[in-house]
Amino acid sequence: MMDELCDVSQQVSQVLDALQKAMTLSSKHVLVIGTSTSEVIGEHIGSSGTVEVANAIYQALEAFRQKTGVQLAFQCCEHLNRALVVEEETAEKKGLTQVTVIPVRSAGGAMAALAYQKMQHPVVVESIKADAGIDIGDTFIGMHLKEVVVPLRCEITEIGNAHVTFAKTRPKLIGGERAIYPEKETINHF
Repeated sequence: MMDELCDVSQQVSQVLDALQKAMTLSSKHVLVIGTSTSEVIGEHIGSSGTVEVANAIYQALEAFRQKTGVQLAFQCCEHLNRALVVEEETAEKKGLTQVTVIPVRSAGGAMAALAYQKMQHPVVVESIKADAGIDIGDTFIGMHLKEVVVPLRCEITEIGNAHVTFAKTRPKLIGGERAIYPEKETINHF
């Protein structure tokens, strides 16, 4: 089990590295994470969530947060209407609407419950418009991403047994064929 958890953490780190190459994330950005720990261990979403898997994923995300300063938002499961766990400071800075609930494994999911325990000053918010996202186990995080979502690819397509996708966002291109746009590199640096 320890080897599998180490693999999960390494796979998450590889996805985060690929994401960072595609979009330089910093303290001004929010990264939303949707996770089915059940899917990671090869079970049906929402059926067998584990704190051990959540912890392996969280360790990689926390190391990335410390390195980049990015703000993390952990999506809860459908039982909490896909609300998100964020640091209180993030909620205040972004003007997010807080809701009153404490996520647990059976209502919120193992990942959100663990994040709520590990964060310094966690709060749960109704929604967010994040700059980038990682979806582990097809939890559908799109509702929490800014427009325009740009899907990304990497050699890692699974975390454990769970399908993984990730994306960045960019500002809308407006103006049509007569418009002049900044170089591709500058579009992603708001």
